Amino acid sequence: MASLKSWVKAARLRTLPLAMSGILMGAALSFLDNGFNLTVTVLAIVTALFIQIFSNFANDYGDSQKGTDNQHRVGPKRTVQSGEISPQQMKVGMIVLILLSLTTGIWLIAEGTKGLDITTFLLFLVFGVVALIAAYRYTAGSNPYGYAGFGDIAVFLFFGILPVAGTYFLNSHQLSAEIFLPALSIGFFSTGVLNLNNMRDIENDRNSGKNTVVVRMGSSKSKIYHFWLILTGLLTSVLFVVLNGKSTLHWLFLLSFPLFLNDLMQISKITSPKKFDPFLKKLSLATLLFTVLFGLGIILSHS
Repeated sequence: MASLKSWVKAARLRTLPLAMSGILMGAALSFLDNGFNLTVTVLAIVTALFIQIFSNFANDYGDSQKGTDNQHRVGPKRTVQSGEISPQQMKVGMIVLILLSLTTGIWLIAEGTKGLDITTFLLFLVFGVVALIAAYRYTAGSNPYGYAGFGDIAVFLFFGILPVAGTYFLNSHQLSAEIFLPALSIGFFSTGVLNLNNMRDIENDRNSGKNTVVVRMGSSKSKIYHFWLILTGLLTSVLFVVLNGKSTLHWLFLLSFPLFLNDLMQISKITSPKKFDPFLKKLSLATLLFTVLFGLGIILSHS
């Protein structure tokens, strides 16, 4: 029987702040239209965390089956690879997370689509099921898309665009083009976290046949790509406030910018792949802080 410590390790708690950022951003943006719904927001956060933990379990299981998790891996040792959790136990863990995700997810959709037609309910249900499938198919199953270099697109969509826009709509029952600007910011930052992960694991991924974007473009170009992701994410957030800001409080999120920029300067000097590892957590937390400050600026300016 796997220990609780092993399951917590497999859940990879340091990835959870990133999973919350898109939800919190969408909820904060709903304040602009006086559409904030606490029940919807809490359910969205819980569902996102369940899906993220399921994704981490599936990634642990999938990479172990593909042989990518091995003695050459630079990052933290995975639980299936190390034998802490057996493949069969991990399958059971994934099933439990699927059931939890569906339970809170259906409740979320029901709450968020009250007064709307059944088509909207079904559309969001499809989004939820697709998110679960995407989480599993990243590294598990036959021909996982993470091994073909499509992980960046998936992270951009499922950590940025969909959670921000989806949470905003379920709170406010409307959608505007401008809210996609901060959604882009969260998407770019989230993709940056994956890019750092892949820069750290470039050698082992290359040798294991995992053709990530980093493996395809090489370390030097991956750094340029990373700079572009972060700086573009900062720019889209600024553009949103330029177009919609009505108070200096809207600029509160600028306080997080030094964290991003300082990390970029340090990353530019790294020559050993394993030294990228601490920056995954730092970027995740910086993204969460950015989101909290962004949302706080909106709330305070509308109070």
